[in-house]
Amino acid sequence: MINEKNLNDKKTPEDKSGKSKIERVLDLYTGLCEGRIINKAETALGFGVDGRTIQRDIADINRFLEERRTTGAADTREVKNVKSVDGYIMTGLEDTLLSNSEILAVSKILLESRAFTKKEIDGILDKIVSGCVPKESMKLVKELLGNEKIHYVEIDHESYIEGKLWEMAREIGPGPGKCNLLEILYQKQETSTEAVTRIVQPLAILFSEYYFYLNANIVEKNEAGTYVPKYDYPAVFRIDRIRKYRRLKERIRTEYKNRFEEGEFRKRIQFMYMGPLTTLRFKYNGKSIESVLDRLPTAKVKSKPTEQDPVWLLEAEVYGRGVLMWLLTQGTMVEVVGPPSARQEMKNMLREMLAKYE
Repeated sequence: MINEKNLNDKKTPEDKSGKSKIERVLDLYTGLCEGRIINKAETALGFGVDGRTIQRDIADINRFLEERRTTGAADTREVKNVKSVDGYIMTGLEDTLLSNSEILAVSKILLESRAFTKKEIDGILDKIVSGCVPKESMKLVKELLGNEKIHYVEIDHESYIEGKLWEMAREIGPGPGKCNLLEILYQKQETSTEAVTRIVQPLAILFSEYYFYLNANIVEKNEAGTYVPKYDYPAVFRIDRIRKYRRLKERIRTEYKNRFEEGEFRKRIQFMYMGPLTTLRFKYNGKSIESVLDRLPTAKVKSKPTEQDPVWLLEAEVYGRGVLMWLLTQGTMVEVVGPPSARQEMKNMLREMLAKYE
């Protein structure tokens, strides 16, 4: 282990540069993490110590990394003396840093999401690039992202990072058992002054179509005075529209068999429009069945095109009417065939659309 007595002795400098051992070791560690080569002679001269002191510092860093591995950390880093580069380098960095391609991909997704204010996205991307990009690639990555950062258009909503996002996440129970209940004041529409009060059991934080949402059960008291879910499906609330909230003293008990599974929920929701769970059947005569299956993860092919009937018949479990909004974007390539209520709603929507052009 690193000698804590020496590392904590900041009052007595150990080298001619005026730095204590902990400051010198941290300088070396930071440089190695940034991918720099530590030449023993040059480094010793810079700190005003002999080469053996630098060797001991490197040994302390390696003991620290070894201790991390023994405690179960997925850290394969190790400092080695490589003769070909005449110095110490840290190996295993590729396992702890994002690659250039990963950095670029994540950054592009964040920019495309438009989920953050201009100030927030600039700060997030700067931290990602500074903390994860190898030094030799930093200039190129910054240039690749620079133009998009300049022309980034933020959505008109409150800050999430400085607002309720983390606060709301902390209210979510870890699993089955007694979970928190919140009383929220929710503004239904941006242009409306109407706000409603709801008692909810927080379930998850979701992101979709530019916004973060709180997924929660709306609850009410039963005859015994105990809070129970009002519906057999959860509701979604845009977090930036939650004007106020407070935690209630009462809590709600959930059983393991009724636990909320966020991954399964995501497969069945479109555009965050909630409603009962429905099994939708529809025909598709487009050229890319893959695009439909990608959009609707629960979709199953019931029959494939034939000469007599050149269409795909699909079935998908979905919540609410958001899926109908997506199907409308497919134009004449789709036809809803069931259930009858969904087919009738699709007809009504199409009639209303057509009426606007007559």
